[in-house]
Amino acid sequence: MSQISRRAFLQMCLPLVLAACGTPAATSTTAPTSTLANTPRPATPEPTAIPPVAAPPVAAPTAALTTDAAVSLAPTPQCGDDDDVTPPQTAGPFYTPNSPERTSLREPGITGTPLTVTGFVLTTGCAPVAGALLDFWHADDAGQYDNVGYKLRGHQFTDEQGRYTLETIVPGLYPGRTRHIHVKVQAPNRPVLTTQLYFPDEPRNAGDRLFNSALLLKEQPAENGRAATFNFVLDIS
Repeated sequence: MSQISRRAFLQMCLPLVLAACGTPAATSTTAPTSTLANTPRPATPEPTAIPPVAAPPVAAPTAALTTDAAVSLAPTPQCGDDDDVTPPQTAGPFYTPNSPERTSLREPGITGTPLTVTGFVLTTGCAPVAGALLDFWHADDAGQYDNVGYKLRGHQFTDEQGRYTLETIVPGLYPGRTRHIHVKVQAPNRPVLTTQLYFPDEPRNAGDRLFNSALLLKEQPAENGRAATFNFVLDIS
């Protein structure tokens, strides 16, 4: 075999030998192409701005309750210090026992300015006295007492809340005395308190030797006639 033929034969067989030995026929100098490298990278999303949360509306302050409420409430018993008991006074010469039981002393033949007195009978601890006896009597519009019958005389008992109501007239004046109402008050099975009630702003109060400002009625507005309140405080536990 000529030298040229031998060289050509080797060139022809060399690839076959290399393939049989597991050696690659040629190594590419071109860098491999990555499919991931060619895939566009997703853009990083901009952070989403969180909208500010609106603060809950602040409720307007509720107006303070006032004492001028539209609802009318029942009167509440009130009394002062524990020692502030209702002072006693003389019964005078015109008391008549066994008066009729009634809350109104107004009857046919009685003239004068209508008067309504309301209040409570209380203990020194301001507890209401239920079933307390109250016996009232006073002069008529002309300043005269009925010493024969029971005109402008009567007794009653307090209710479960210790309340009483007296419907009568404003008593008249007579020599030596200012306007006043006599009363006896007795809690069940207790001693009797005998005293008198007086009217505010009476000219004769200052000159009456029995007058006591602790026994003044408290005048109240009234559509017809006059109205007043008084709470009796008894020295009982």
